Amino acid sequence: VGASMTFVVQSSSVFTSAITPLIGLGVISIERAYPLTLGSNIGTTTTAILAALASPREKLSSAFQIALCHFFFDISGILLWYPMPCTRLPIRMAKALGKRTAKYRWFAVLYLLLCFLLLPSMVFGLSMAGWRAMVGVGAPFGALLAFVVLVSVLQSRSPGCLPKWLQTWDFLPLWMHSLKPLDRLITRATLCCARAEPRSPPLPARVLVEELPPATPSPHLAMTHHHNATRL
Repeated sequence: VGASMTFVVQSSSVFTSAITPLIGLGVISIERAYPLTLGSNIGTTTTAILAALASPREKLSSAFQIALCHFFFDISGILLWYPMPCTRLPIRMAKALGKRTAKYRWFAVLYLLLCFLLLPSMVFGLSMAGWRAMVGVGAPFGALLAFVVLVSVLQSRSPGCLPKWLQTWDFLPLWMHSLKPLDRLITRATLCCARAEPRSPPLPARVLVEELPPATPSPHLAMTHHHNATRL
């Protein structure tokens, strides 16, 4: 379905953007949207295949090879991350990032800047510096990341296998295992830049005017003591 719809609209971004609000409204679950997104990645390869078929005869072979590379790259990703339920890691990652963003709204902006700007720029700079710099920085970072992932999995599933001090991350400073310090900093910065909204003036006291019938001898006898409003 995802591949067919993307083939019709000729854009995986349009199809993905269309199902995103449906997921937010609860019409489609994220488990159902995941294969639709994978199918849209297959459907978007048809654009490259159609463009390759329109190439001149002397360039047709190379253009079609590149289009097939795009196609088989997406097929390989689906075979890697979809057939078995235990390999559907993107679903768990999406749920974790969604919960984090629901708690800290600024986390979405930080995630985009980190994954699409800072991290690629750092990798590109290291690649320009040579393979020695790439290995020298990437190997310790990869080993630290693997250690953190392994300890986090053991903490959630079998904490008894770990030492007592490693069963939680509380031995680290707060800013290393929690986003609360950064949240307080961002909140203070945004509140300083925001304009204070004018307060509305207090409402006047309610006064109930009641016309007494002419037969009433005294207004004090007609007033009820249990009423909260003031009678004139």
